[in-house]
Parts: sequence; C-alpha cells; structure tokens
Amino acid sequence: MELKEIMQQRSFAVVGDTLNEAKTAHEIKEKLLQRGYTVYPVGKELASLNEIPDEIDIIDLCIHPAKGLKLLQENEKDYKCIVLQPGAADETLLAYLKEHQMPYLEGCLLVGMSLYPREET
Repeated sequence: MELKEIMQQRSFAVVGDTLNEAKTAHEIKEKLLQRGYTVYPVGKELASLNEIPDEIDIIDLCIHPAKGLKLLQENEKDYKCIVLQPGAADETLLAYLKEHQMPYLEGCLLVGMSLYPREET
C-alpha cells in the first residue's frame, strides 16, 4: 500500500506517546483527528492494539522498534497496513514483518496528510 492510499483510509491506531505534546505520536494523533479520521491511541492511552473496540485500517508505529515488535507479536486485530515512522524500524522488526508477510510502509503520516488530503466519499 502506498502513502496516498493509506491516507484515504478511515481508522488509524497511533502507537506511541500520544499524551506528550513534544512527541511525534501526539502530533500525528491530533492532526488525524482534526482531519476527521478515527484514531485509537495505543501505548499511553490503550495498552494494546487488542483493546481497540472497532476495526482499524492502519497501524502507525511511533515507538522504539522493540516495543513495536512486541505489540505486533501480540496483536490479534485485522488491519490493512503498518506505517513505520522514521526511527520506528530496525532489522529485527523488518525481518519479522517480512517473515510473517505483514504489509508495511516506511513513511510519515505527517507528510502523507500534507501531500494527500483524504478524499470525501
């Protein structure tokens, strides 16, 4: 899935410190909400992806790769794609994603929101 297609999805799980205004996860969460996306903050607000009560389209990792790997290993929810923010990937995480054929993109949702505003349907 390309960044343009990702930005046309509806629901995002933002994984990271979404409560700290100095963190990228907080900025992504707030900007997604401002643009009308459904956002589920995981890490500081929800402990697990499995706590999300609804379907999710995109998992956005804004955390240390080891923590992201652990959350993905425990995940039981369906999703369309994982976005790895800059600094959220390492060789171990990438190897896990490839081995389990999990769809992912190394990119930035902040860039995606500025380049590809969601089309209303």
